[in-house]
Amino acid sequence: MNIFISNLNFRVRKEDLIALFQNYGEITGARIIVDKETRRSKGYGFVEMSEEDGMKAIAALNGTEHQGRIINVAVGQEREPKAL
Repeated sequence: MNIFISNLNFRVRKEDLIALFQNYGEITGARIIVDKETRRSKGYGFVEMSEEDGMKAIAALNGTEHQGRIINVAVGQEREPKAL
């Protein structure tokens, strides 16, 4: 399951997401989305984990404080392929 996390502190790194979510199950992937030009965080990211563990993590973490900000945690939507 793909989990979308928004309103992240701009200093949050992939390792921080892993530490936050590992209490809810095995993580198969994590990434912070960065601006291509500045390489700064855009304030959101994704975590991949099993459906069951993901639902537990969403229920437990949505609306909680992480590094000074209230984060939003939800099921991530699959991205539409870009037209060439």
